[in-house]
Amino acid sequence: MKTLIVDDEPIARRVLREELDAVPGVVIVGEAENGEQALEQIATLQPDLVLLDLQMPVMGGFEEARRLAGGHLPVVVIVTAFDQHAIEAFEAGAVDYLLNPVGEERLRKALERAERLNKNPLAVANNVANIAPATLPDKSSRGRKIVGKDGGEYLLLDADEILAFQAEGELVWIVTAKKKLLATQTLRVIEKRLGEQQFQRVHRNAIVNVDQVRKMSGLSSQR
Repeated sequence: MKTLIVDDEPIARRVLREELDAVPGVVIVGEAENGEQALEQIATLQPDLVLLDLQMPVMGGFEEARRLAGGHLPVVVIVTAFDQHAIEAFEAGAVDYLLNPVGEERLRKALERAERLNKNPLAVANNVANIAPATLPDKSSRGRKIVGKDGGEYLLLDADEILAFQAEGELVWIVTAKKKLLATQTLRVIEKRLGEQQFQRVHRNAIVNVDQVRKMSGLSSQR
């Protein structure tokens, strides 16, 4: 399991590296000291697992999760010294969280859970999508991620880039300016997840992004 360590403290990264070196099957492919560096390394190294600190300069852990994209998404395990952040991350959908200093037994359990999750690409995508909006100041759809399927890949989409959701029978399509992707949830679940501010249900088979509406036309009552 290819692993990336993200923490702004060199000592914390070294301690994690030493503990991970003792775990069979784990290969440390890189380290990053902030979220911006982590995004670059995730794109280049394509790790299976990211051990992510929350409070870092330049870009923190939650902001990094909001900016994750692409077809290969890693499992994210939160690492923090602050209990309130750990609880917030766990409730937001993180597969696991570790409190510093990390104990050997606790780390192994987190790695075992991450390995199981890593075998399910959809679960990994949902994991990141749930972490992303954890620190939003309100319950709007801003910053939320939607999982779409494009062929054999699961992609994370920003709410702002989605034009509409359209149901066709049992399938739900995500419509963007560039392509259509298959949604992984029902229209009802999507509507509940996004809230009512930016997206509106205009038909039993359609939800539109009102910020993307450029023109509205009245329909005649004549047939």
